[in-house]
Amino acid sequence: RRQRRQRLAAAFGLDEAGWNDELVLQRYELLFEAGLVPEAARPGEEAPWQAPGEPMAHDHRRILATAIARLRAKIRYRPIVFELMPERFTLLQLQRSVEALAGQKLHKQNFRRLMEQQALVEETGESTAETGGRPARLFRFRRAVLAERAAAGSKLPLARS
Repeated sequence: RRQRRQRLAAAFGLDEAGWNDELVLQRYELLFEAGLVPEAARPGEEAPWQAPGEPMAHDHRRILATAIARLRAKIRYRPIVFELMPERFTLLQLQRSVEALAGQKLHKQNFRRLMEQQALVEETGESTAETGGRPARLFRFRRAVLAERAAAGSKLPLARS
């Protein structure tokens, strides 16, 4: 019991360490053990409640939790978000991608200021009218960043530790 309480406190940020968004898999495992995810139901047994979202077969939700945890850990030291982006993108598209990876909303002006300070992107000189309203400028990832900061990584505005 005590060990489970310690695991719960660490996974859900109930202790002095606080919330760690990289512990997705550990949180899933605890929910599974408690029978709070549909996959925890035994064969032929229905969960007594309907889980939000799409049902997943086998251990796919666990695989997804593992992938999310790894992406969230990796984004702190390597600008991997650009590997998921098209060649040219708007800053809003980039911000939404980072938000999806981080699992939280980011302040628009702070995000744009950080992108400018980090010099991770450069303007292409093109714009797109597909955004509705004023045409949005298109950007691309500065590949030179990888060589310039091989060990430094990027400081994307994610949850504060």
